[in-house]
Amino acid sequence: MTRIQLAPPAPTTAPGRLAGLPRWFVTLFLTDMWERFSFYGMQAILFLYAVAPRADGGLGLGVGTATALFGLYMAMVFLAAVPGAWIGDRLLGARRATLYGGLVIAAGHTCMALPGAWSIWAGLGLLIAGTGLLKPNMGVLLSDFYGNGEVTRREAAFSIFYMSIQVSALIAPVVTGFLGETVDWHLGFAAAAVGMYAGVLQFALGRRHFGQVGAHPAHPIGAAARRRLFRRTGYLVAVVAALLGADALAGTLRVEHALIPLGLTVLGVPVVLFRRLLRHPAITPVERLRVYGFIRLFLSSAVFWMIFTQSGSVLSQFARESVDREVFGFLVPASWFQSLHPLFILAVAPLAAWLWVRLGDRLGVPVKFALGLGLVAASYLVMAVVAVPAAEAPVSPVWLLLVFLLQAAGELALAPVGISAAGTAAPAFYRSQMMGLWWLSAAVGAAVGGRIGQLAPSLPQPPYYTALAVVALAAGLVLVARRVRIGRLLTAGVPAA
Repeated sequence: MTRIQLAPPAPTTAPGRLAGLPRWFVTLFLTDMWERFSFYGMQAILFLYAVAPRADGGLGLGVGTATALFGLYMAMVFLAAVPGAWIGDRLLGARRATLYGGLVIAAGHTCMALPGAWSIWAGLGLLIAGTGLLKPNMGVLLSDFYGNGEVTRREAAFSIFYMSIQVSALIAPVVTGFLGETVDWHLGFAAAAVGMYAGVLQFALGRRHFGQVGAHPAHPIGAAARRRLFRRTGYLVAVVAALLGADALAGTLRVEHALIPLGLTVLGVPVVLFRRLLRHPAITPVERLRVYGFIRLFLSSAVFWMIFTQSGSVLSQFARESVDREVFGFLVPASWFQSLHPLFILAVAPLAAWLWVRLGDRLGVPVKFALGLGLVAASYLVMAVVAVPAAEAPVSPVWLLLVFLLQAAGELALAPVGISAAGTAAPAFYRSQMMGLWWLSAAVGAAVGGRIGQLAPSLPQPPYYTALAVVALAAGLVLVARRVRIGRLLTAGVPAA
């Protein structure tokens, strides 16, 4: 079924509002900004809260378990975007899906602001579900306001959104980290909740400017299919609840019991989706070749995110225990180091954009991926070196500044290129889903990285960091060695520029 392009409501501009930007754009921009504030604010203190002793208001988990939990949470957030996009497209429409997702996220942060272990697990579940519902449908709303011939305006709009994400990621850890680490962990989570409630209120008040955009599902399912879906979902929820209930009644309920099945789910979903895509009757032989090339990038991207996402757990632990954080008598919260990455993204992004334009097509996609992997490998080689003196005494925070700078440069070398490659490699019938499939590489990487991070407490730090660097370098070298073959697969059937 062809998706109907809905015309933007009139008027499309609001004189005097943020330099004449349309009111619908301001609404989406501010909603996304507050949602990202809540997301990055909670993310900055989640691991530190998990490892904090119960006497200090934390969960009291071991470092290994907390690392696996953090990685799996990040993986499930990425994975949830797949059903979230489907729900918006087939059941609710992008507008209601975004609003309901925001409400679920706000409820999740509210749960985490309450004391008690039950509220944390309920809160994490709600955050995963709500983020998976809101994020993909927010992008759909933004895209639907522009026609097919407005590619430049659409790309400019997404660029502004990307900047809002980085600004939120920069500010949020400072607010939630200070409240969580110096006052009370749950107060930090409450600050994230306030941010999301502000976003929901902004969206609810501003949606009147949307006209008919996103008001209805683009490809609604029939009543019979809807009833069947609800029935099967009910069965699944009942089975999961029964298993958890039995585990709780037996007194054996542990965090680890959920990590393995959820981790296997994250790993299995991309396998199933790629298998279905390659066997789809609508795919042509040339499109199949491009998908094979994309799978190589998918695996390389998973390696990158496997190592990169440990910055929120393993590097947070290093910042807390091994970095001299005292400045003029003030102890800098360990979570504040999470603001370094978006700060460097904002600083380096213009240089990266200029560099790619200057180089043009002289560096192919595989080489750019290899560069990203090489930079993240370099960051962990720095960690391996600095971990030696850190075993004796706290080290200068300048080392972590260098590490986060290298990782930010690595992300800019890989992530935007991967998004573009996903669009190029996508079969004609699968373009919208291909982007979701691309981000599943981050889900796989985060899940695997969380499990690998469980080894960190039992290994000396220098060998652990060195091993991460070696894995990234090996993946990058494979890409360089196979760059011609992968490049030909990715561009099979694509007209030369």
